[in-house]
Amino acid sequence: MLEEFKKVHLIGIGGIGVSAVARILHSRGFEVSGSDVRQSALTDEMAALGMKVTIGHDASNIEGADAIVVSTAIPDHNVELRAAKEQGMPIIHRSRVLNELIASRRTIGVTGTHGKGTVSSMITWILECAGLEPGFVIGGRLQNFGINARDGKDWMIVEVDESDGTHRNFDLDYVVCNFLEPDHLNYYSDWDDIILNMQRFLEENDRLKEVFINLDCEGNRRLAEALRMRPTGYGVEQKTEWRAVLDGKGQLPIRFETLHRGESLGDYELNLPGRYNVVNAIAATAVARRVGVAPDVIREALSTYKGLENRFTIEQGGGVMAVKDYNSHPTCMRKVLESARDLVDGRIISVFKPYRYTLIKYLQDEYGAAFHGSDEVIITTMYAANEDPIPGVNTELVVEKIRENDLHVTHIPDQNDINDYLLENTRPGDKVIFFGGDDFFQMADAFIAECARRAGASEVAPSLDQKAGGPRTLPED
Repeated sequence: MLEEFKKVHLIGIGGIGVSAVARILHSRGFEVSGSDVRQSALTDEMAALGMKVTIGHDASNIEGADAIVVSTAIPDHNVELRAAKEQGMPIIHRSRVLNELIASRRTIGVTGTHGKGTVSSMITWILECAGLEPGFVIGGRLQNFGINARDGKDWMIVEVDESDGTHRNFDLDYVVCNFLEPDHLNYYSDWDDIILNMQRFLEENDRLKEVFINLDCEGNRRLAEALRMRPTGYGVEQKTEWRAVLDGKGQLPIRFETLHRGESLGDYELNLPGRYNVVNAIAATAVARRVGVAPDVIREALSTYKGLENRFTIEQGGGVMAVKDYNSHPTCMRKVLESARDLVDGRIISVFKPYRYTLIKYLQDEYGAAFHGSDEVIITTMYAANEDPIPGVNTELVVEKIRENDLHVTHIPDQNDINDYLLENTRPGDKVIFFGGDDFFQMADAFIAECARRAGASEVAPSLDQKAGGPRTLPED
């Protein structure tokens, strides 16, 4: 398909997934252009590489292109997409383009409702330390590399997004399914539908040599029972083929013993917070051993792995710590809070913007219980993400569910008022966890800068990450 084209235009080139595909296309010699609604670090990086990047969508942007690449996030009313349809231009989803780009390589795909970014980046770093120079396409910036994608001559590791069903567009040699929980219910009807689509993805994959499944996850255990093939299991809680046994409470560095079919491969450690990172590490270890990487190389790689950007990324100023985490799923937030309690003492304040009516409707009780470990929870107005309202499902429902769990919750309808509230009510020693996206991360940075200013510091204090020699992050995706 791609051999027919020379110039490719990507709508939404500033998106983390689309920009990754743009990098690979550019490295393969395609003339790449793209557009996005706003300038960002990613659009600047694409332009610096030599791609033609336009800020703002306009029908003229697609002139001269042989094909248009889109993601599911691009609405049908986008002016460039409408113009391409009117002109009869080839319009290809990014997942199909990516699948073709990696078809000539040996491939490892990591999927599941969360954790896939961390597992895929761990595998990437292990193979890099083994001298295999892997390519990768991952939905986050890898701190060990500073980028989210690069081409590879032999191996390609890809994060495979299941949120919109496009994981079924991929054919891969090895697949990891890290978690299967109720999520993305704007696309799937229920949990059973999520599991069924994952089953079809695996069983329709003619290239598949082996699938690795986290058997600590109930959804994955149900998937394993349904599959015609025998998966390779991994985990911490279950007695699986690959298992990690933790040593201690989860403080840094996290130490664990790796077992394969009951035989010890020795002790390993991770220099980033989060006991659930051990599950991710055992997945990466199982895959790396399958493709021939020696245990000593894996041990060294895991000890120097730095994680993904904005996955429990820590900043400090004025005696206050801010944590930036991309998670919006209750299971992930609960694990982040558990890990925060392991890592530090002092009050923990969680800040969250509920996301999608469908998700809140299905998981309202889980959201209510997700914030245990928080001394205070700050909730702001729900982000609907273009979903139609559901009667009775709103921000107030989330607030009430949290209160039912005997937690102190403060409802601040306008998120622009959150930092003022925090500056008035936090004190040195407090830890504020911002669960959300880029807008919340900008708030976190501004909050810490102001804390530092008020404390009389000339600049934001070095974070725990910087003192340790690099950023530390936690999963999940």
